Amino acid sequence: VQEFEDFELTIDYNVAANCNSGIYLRGMYEVQVVDRDSRMQGINGPGAVFGRIKPTENAANPPGEWNTYVLTLVNRHITVNLNGKTVIYNQPLEGCTGGGMLADDTKPGPIFLQGDHTSVKYRNISLRPVVK
Repeated sequence: VQEFEDFELTIDYNVAANCNSGIYLRGMYEVQVVDRDSRMQGINGPGAVFGRIKPTENAANPPGEWNTYVLTLVNRHITVNLNGKTVIYNQPLEGCTGGGMLADDTKPGPIFLQGDHTSVKYRNISLRPVVK
């Protein structure tokens, strides 16, 4: 029920082979949650902002192993760190991604953990505001 604007989210995820989920920042920007060997790669693969920003590398662990994201969102710019590697650095986000629940990217929003259509586990969730 809470909404967030600028923040750093640290979260672990674990997915089985060929599973697909996501983490929605501000309820509108989906960061992909898929295994390293998924058929979904590149702009839809591990570390990607779904359908928008391709990561510089596939830094995900094999299926069934835990992965750690550090997702920093400030002024509609995102930095994605996956398993200790920065795979997207300070890239602008333009409009909500597919599946986004909200569309006004000028406002704060909630964080949604997708898990309705595949098996996914989340743990060690930490959220801290980023003060400008």
